Amino acid sequence: MKGLKKMKKKFLFANYLNNLLIIAIFIFFCGENLFSQKLSLNSKLKIARVKYSGGGDWYNDPSGEVNLLKFIRENTNIPVEPVYEWVDLSSQNLFSYPILFLTGHGNVNFSEREVENLRTYLKNGGFLYIDDDYGLDKFIRREMKKVFPNEEFVELPFNHPIYSIHFKFEKGPPKIHEHDNKPPAGYGLFYNGRLCVFYTYESNLGDGWVDPDIYKDPPEIREKAFKMGTNIVIYALTH
Repeated sequence: MKGLKKMKKKFLFANYLNNLLIIAIFIFFCGENLFSQKLSLNSKLKIARVKYSGGGDWYNDPSGEVNLLKFIRENTNIPVEPVYEWVDLSSQNLFSYPILFLTGHGNVNFSEREVENLRTYLKNGGFLYIDDDYGLDKFIRREMKKVFPNEEFVELPFNHPIYSIHFKFEKGPPKIHEHDNKPPAGYGLFYNGRLCVFYTYESNLGDGWVDPDIYKDPPEIREKAFKMGTNIVIYALTH
């Protein structure tokens, strides 16, 4: 019975991804007319914030994803629902979202069940974006090693499609906030040749998405963060 339930969840998740992929393909090639027709699929994109234990502030700056989705709605034809939602990795609700977002400043700790669930999610077409909000790096690398023991994060070259799929970033991820005077970098984890985890370090894209009065970043910096975030979403939906 449990096996049947898991198969059903995977099937629903696959259908949800397929609907979003159909929408994305028609958006790219056919424009707004078919976009309006495809809304009947009721597959508006939502991004789920990953809740984790260990003491890190997984919940910080909840306006980020909402503002990013609003930017995507205004600058693409992708149907979105700009709401803040979080998901527990141990829950089957995980499979309702095509894209997850994980951020924070400190320790991350995945349970065995969370590791298994996340591995299944990523192997079956899900996508995880991780943004180090400063202090996350050593912990997230340790925990993702549990998910894919035989894989390592690899730095993506600047000519990787994620940096040019919609907006062009010739030097990789933009620098939004300074921490240790290091260049920003984008890393990936691959499963069967597919990029399923994208991780930005020393970039802080998420800080650029939040309400403008929080960090008071200039508009041009915020725009870079939103554009790179849009690239991540489009890449995740089409690969």
